[in-house]
Amino acid sequence: MGGGAAKTYMGWWGNMGGPTQRGVVTYILSPFEQRPFAGAARAAVFNTARRVTSQIPYVGVAFGLGYYIYTSAKKRHAYLQSKAGHAAEGSH
Repeated sequence: MGGGAAKTYMGWWGNMGGPTQRGVVTYILSPFEQRPFAGAARAAVFNTARRVTSQIPYVGVAFGLGYYIYTSAKKRHAYLQSKAGHAAEGSH
């Protein structure tokens, strides 16, 4: 049939017949006492608010710079499309 069978039984996994361990403390909480999502919604709201407010200086500067570039480009474009802009630039 197959290979040889084990000569001695070594015990269930983790219980190989060696000396017992000392100084190991195990804490167990019943599944009925656990509340895995206790306070999750509150923590999510305040953690998100904290993270968003910490990024406002970076995002605000970038948004302000982009808005300034956009508005000045629109203003320049409108000027160049006007009669005064055509006369000043010498086109048409």
